[in-house]
Amino acid sequence: MKNTTPGYRRKEIIWSLLFVTPPILGFLIFGLAPLLTSFGLSFMSWDMFTPAKFTGTDNFQYMFADEKFYKSLYNTFYLLLGIPLGMIIALILAIMMNRPLKGISFFRTIYYIPVISPIIAVSLLWQWLLNYDYGIINEFIWNVFGVQGPNWLGDPNWVKPSFILMGLWGGVGGTMVLYLAGLQGIPSSYYEAAQVDGASRWHQFKHITLPLLSPIHFYVVVMGIIGTFQSFSQMYILAADGGPEYSGATIVYYIFQEAFKYFNMGYASAVAWVLGILIFIITLFQFRFSKRWVYQE
Repeated sequence: MKNTTPGYRRKEIIWSLLFVTPPILGFLIFGLAPLLTSFGLSFMSWDMFTPAKFTGTDNFQYMFADEKFYKSLYNTFYLLLGIPLGMIIALILAIMMNRPLKGISFFRTIYYIPVISPIIAVSLLWQWLLNYDYGIINEFIWNVFGVQGPNWLGDPNWVKPSFILMGLWGGVGGTMVLYLAGLQGIPSSYYEAAQVDGASRWHQFKHITLPLLSPIHFYVVVMGIIGTFQSFSQMYILAADGGPEYSGATIVYYIFQEAFKYFNMGYASAVAWVLGILIFIITLFQFRFSKRWVYQE
């Protein structure tokens, strides 16, 4: 029988508080405090060396007049094109990996390895693969098609497709695993009933597989958009100083430059808050309209 004496109850409360105190302190120190500090700095001018000066809304006014801000925002939205491409490829791979074949686990592992690979090492690898003069990709294009491949990282028109290509290689495996889990969770009785009714494989895929995978579609889209808006490492390695004509700079790279290259910490904080609000609004809309297309069993 559980002890309900006041002393035991007091000791239970104390131990409970001791267990929850570390994560609460961690959130207050490393989460809430920087958040509130950055909000205050967004209305100030501070170079991290001299005292901060209150400037009101000057940072926001300068932001909405800065061409680089709009360029980096456009680049970030452009990279969102990789999300539907990755979903299509990942779903096709998941269907292929869902077959009961000998050694299929080996191929599942191979496709997942890029997901757990260090992003910096992967970026350096792709910097070599995409090299205009001696990169493997351009060498393959020349040997197969007999034409010179594009200047992937030196041409403003090809920098963003390069990032999308690299993102597909690195992210498709993780999405494939999610789709694979979803496919294995669909009862086979649904397909058996559809076959009895004379439904073709396409109709089974359209009316059974896709609707039942809609929660995974929703998760991949939400996380993909948030991840794309936070992309930075690849751009830092592959696009020095934002790439040609600033075509490789994302909004987070723009914030990094303003904060740690030009030491405009107040302005960088203002841009970061605009980015946070933008992500929040987009995510809110996704959840708001998810009821129209996400199927819940």
